[in-house]
Amino acid sequence: MRVAKDQVDVRLAIPGATVRQRMEFGDASGYGKISGEYFTLAAGVDTTPLFQGLEGNLCQSPHWGFVLRGQLTTTDAAGAEETVNADDLFYWPPGHNVRVDADAEIVMFSPQHEHSTVIDHMIEMTRG
Repeated sequence: MRVAKDQVDVRLAIPGATVRQRMEFGDASGYGKISGEYFTLAAGVDTTPLFQGLEGNLCQSPHWGFVLRGQLTTTDAAGAEETVNADDLFYWPPGHNVRVDADAEIVMFSPQHEHSTVIDHMIEMTRG
């Protein structure tokens, strides 16, 4: 799910502060500890080879995040693509790959156990 900043409902606007809230932005029930993550990614990075060997050859961790700069496209198991851009909030459900279309920086929040498993797998894949 991608939501542009200007499409997130303004709940409160006072001098010096604007509060925007998107309700029902994913479901974190059933997950334990959440990790906060900051990624800096170069254009051309594609997670497809790094996720080989995971279930469905896809990241099986959900992520909630914000794009600080750049552009990324996710592809799910059915081949559906979704692109997120700077200033977008996003939710990526389990079962995705990521391609970096333009140099990007993102902040994500993920279930710690699930995403650590994926990151450990990626580290192993880079060791060949």
